[in-house]
Amino acid sequence: MEQSFVKDSKKFGFGCMRLPMQGGNIDFEECNRMVDAFMEAGFTYFDTAKGYLGGLSEVAVRECVVKRYPRESFTITDKLTMNFFNEESDIRKVFEEQLETCGVTYFDYYLMHAQGKVNYEKYKKCRAYEVAQELKAEGKIRHVGLSFHDNAEYLDMILTEHPEVELVQIQLNYVDYDDPGVQSRKCLEVCEKHNKPVVVMEPVKGGSLVNLPPDADKILKGLNGGSNASYAIRFAASCKQVFMVLSGMSSLEQMKDNLGAMKDFQPLNAAEYDAIEKVCEIFKAQNLIPCTACRYCTDGCPKKILIPDLFADMNAKKQYHDWNSDYYYNQVHTQGHGKASDCIRCGKCEKACPQHLEIRTLLGQVAEVFEK
Repeated sequence: MEQSFVKDSKKFGFGCMRLPMQGGNIDFEECNRMVDAFMEAGFTYFDTAKGYLGGLSEVAVRECVVKRYPRESFTITDKLTMNFFNEESDIRKVFEEQLETCGVTYFDYYLMHAQGKVNYEKYKKCRAYEVAQELKAEGKIRHVGLSFHDNAEYLDMILTEHPEVELVQIQLNYVDYDDPGVQSRKCLEVCEKHNKPVVVMEPVKGGSLVNLPPDADKILKGLNGGSNASYAIRFAASCKQVFMVLSGMSSLEQMKDNLGAMKDFQPLNAAEYDAIEKVCEIFKAQNLIPCTACRYCTDGCPKKILIPDLFADMNAKKQYHDWNSDYYYNQVHTQGHGKASDCIRCGKCEKACPQHLEIRTLLGQVAEVFEK
């Protein structure tokens, strides 16, 4: 691994996509407590993007990190997202806006966001990779990388075309590791082939690996060790080539739990790997919707459907077979928002989905279950 990455040798990063909220805004007091606990434990890596939390994520990084700690004491990753540029001349403007919003003069890491067949050609057409290298030469970016949501073959092609890329962020967790759609293991192998350090996103799969089905939960509890989240994060950190594992936390309690697992990190042992394999078998039998609740799909929905929440209701129905999911569907997640049956099948959600889910079809199935 390159010498330039040694400063981030601790493998746990603060993903700023699921920060604590209060009345539609960041709960800055809670966020400050989380940042303080993170920094006091010796961790330094913060990950944000212009589109996270409707732009509030970058603001939170400025207010809770940049204004409160010396610049050399932390690292910031930001990203160039497809929605915010249409031609090459837009990229610098977007980048400078991001620097200003975050309150910094440079980013430690800057990623081409959510690369894959859906958007890579746009980045090529707009010379996004070349512009990023120019910004690096000017000292405004320390390291250029990419985040990725597609199959391993496509990742191999991108890294072959852009050997200058310094790191790759991929989705990796124990459920998706051998999933034929996500291909976490194969993507990891491609990164190893190209000798690229790996940043892991979605290690707990949007919380799905915290709130496990009862049979799976019982297996991990039987280890008499850490929390469900801790096993998921340690699984990702135990993988070869991984130099950073991100966790999107929304409370100090979650932060403390994650820190407990990663402050004195130990790779999983044989018994823990065996337990996780059994949990994976249970997940596969559940046939759950593999949504990570990134919420990219909701921004452009003309019917204001809370798609991830409705999918969570559907998964809960499959897992627990109780009335609770019906209550949340009817009394919480569709109040003031569209129902699954309100979908007009415009397809905007599917274009935005990094998991490549057939959202329109899935919403039809949700409507059949909850709107009889």
